[in-house]
Amino acid sequence: MDIKSIVLSEPVGEKIEVKGWVRTFRSNRFIALNDGSTSKNLQVVVDFDQMDEALLKRVTTGACIAVSGSVAESLGAGQKVELIADKLEILGDANPEEYPLQPKKHSLEFLREIAHLRPRTQTFGAVFRVRHAMQFAIHKYFNDNGFFQVHTPIVTGSDAEGAGEMFRVSTLDPINLPKTDDGEVNWKEDFFGKETNLTVSGQLEGELFAMGLGKIYTFGPTFRAENSNTTRHLAEFWMIEPEVAFNDLFDNMTLAEDCLKFTINYALEHCAEDLELLAKRQDDEEKSLPQDKRTMPLLEKLQFVANNEFVRCSYTEAIEILKNSKPNKKKKFNYIIEEWGADLQSEHERYLVEKHFGKPVILYDYPAKIKAFYMRLNDDGKTVRAMDILFPGIGEIVGGSQREERYDVLKKKIEEFDIEEESMWWYLDTRKFGTCVHSGFGLGFERLISFVTGMNNIRDVIPFPRTPKNAEF
Repeated sequence: MDIKSIVLSEPVGEKIEVKGWVRTFRSNRFIALNDGSTSKNLQVVVDFDQMDEALLKRVTTGACIAVSGSVAESLGAGQKVELIADKLEILGDANPEEYPLQPKKHSLEFLREIAHLRPRTQTFGAVFRVRHAMQFAIHKYFNDNGFFQVHTPIVTGSDAEGAGEMFRVSTLDPINLPKTDDGEVNWKEDFFGKETNLTVSGQLEGELFAMGLGKIYTFGPTFRAENSNTTRHLAEFWMIEPEVAFNDLFDNMTLAEDCLKFTINYALEHCAEDLELLAKRQDDEEKSLPQDKRTMPLLEKLQFVANNEFVRCSYTEAIEILKNSKPNKKKKFNYIIEEWGADLQSEHERYLVEKHFGKPVILYDYPAKIKAFYMRLNDDGKTVRAMDILFPGIGEIVGGSQREERYDVLKKKIEEFDIEEESMWWYLDTRKFGTCVHSGFGLGFERLISFVTGMNNIRDVIPFPRTPKNAEF
């Protein structure tokens, strides 16, 4: 049996076998055993006199063991049942002088250096069980609501965001690059016969399928070659991107709010044990901080999102609120809001959510000059049908828009953004043949997991983080 099943069913009197990794072994009698199925350990009681002494010396932290015995009610605090061992077998030794995960507090920075072992810790076991549950919840939500998942390409010839920070995919010999007569790299000699990159988004391809299947979503890896070492950036991460034909911007807001509430409620219902552990971890981490520097308690924060209607506020209204706010007037913001058109920072987003409205916020109708080419231009000619959803503690968690469905307008915007029209012929085609209003959004999966688990560094919610100068494991 796995330990989760034993903890839930409490099969007192049954003979069972369990396998797992030793967390601690104290008094030569009590083994705390964990197999990853739950954050809880199973206490295994061994009789030193009846066990081989040489064998018991190999029961060290990190060792993998198999234990057979009888389940009994526990007299000790912290567990209802324990296993009285009849037989113990060492499956894999762990030399205590070399094993880095000794039973003491380790920093998250240290654990990142041994990412191959950190799933064995309580914290990361909880984080990655929650990650699994959230992944399942995403698929369940879209499946139950009639969406079709589309696997969009990882290798692409287009730059969806127009940002240019992409990883090149090539089989050309970097020492002997083929050249054209003009001395440029001859990409026609490359594997795909053109310059290709790892995708930054599946959105554009997703739109094509929404124009045939109606409601689709993508859930896959995306890549950004942004040379950033902040706690919010990864070079490789996962994105959820639904696209829906006939949805306008406000339908898009409703869909995103409903999706976020469903997934967060799913975590509250199905990951209660792990969330309680992570909530306690966050409280312990912030004990030494002054009250005004502490974040909202984890479970309270999740309920805050699950139980509140999201406020819908235009960018223009938000700028007025921020311009007239105390932190802005007293120059407490790092980025002072002086005029319409400013690109909002995390501090502004959090002020709107945590101080002004006291609810999650959906900002919409942003200045066209700070948003992507594919967003629908409003009649005022200066704003686009864009939206961002803002959460407490984290700021933006979702970015989306109503897409520009008008051929002439989209063609002009592609020119203005200096995007090669020839590379976007297929995208423009969908505006020539049966175009319609459609919308979608992007939800960064790691950003969502950071929010749900209370982990402040995005590198701690993905199994093997890829960041500048780091591609270990």
